[in-house]
Amino acid sequence: MTYQPKKAAQLIAALILKGGSNSINILKAVKLVYLADRESIRRHGFPILDEDRYSMPNGPVNSLTYRHINGEVDLRACGWSDVLEDRANHKIALARAMTEDDLDELSDADLACVEQVWAQFGHMDKWDLVEWTHNPDNVPEWEDPNGGSTKIPYRRILQALGVENADEVEATLAAQREIDLAFERARVH
Repeated sequence: MTYQPKKAAQLIAALILKGGSNSINILKAVKLVYLADRESIRRHGFPILDEDRYSMPNGPVNSLTYRHINGEVDLRACGWSDVLEDRANHKIALARAMTEDDLDELSDADLACVEQVWAQFGHMDKWDLVEWTHNPDNVPEWEDPNGGSTKIPYRRILQALGVENADEVEATLAAQREIDLAFERARVH
């Protein structure tokens, strides 16, 4: 599994569609993406998105998705802008009219996680989500970074969720990353 920007954009699009509008507050989207990944880890042992996660002042963050939201990469080249528009007024919006059928990068299992997260957290505003993710009873893997950022080890998330076979899951994910890297190197040459 390597990071897939278009899949990340479609994950945010799925959240926007659940909200019944064409946009979502950026901070809320960032929190819900983390929680959807966390739900997938809880259910399946693997996240929806393969990326590092960090504790930041407003809670846990998926690092590469956050960089894409902030426009720190070429959004056209990676397919992101086919799904989402540039951020404006603290919101991120759909680039065009979409339905769930357009979310072809997301599996049924991914969409089930989005459904669960939206049912549990969709009614919350961004600050409610920040407060909820800061509570160690809810998200014990987040640690106050004192104004900076600190990496959240994958093992800590697995342990916080009570995943029993954490060693096996971590080894499988590492092996999958190695396979993806080998294919990527072969494609480049």
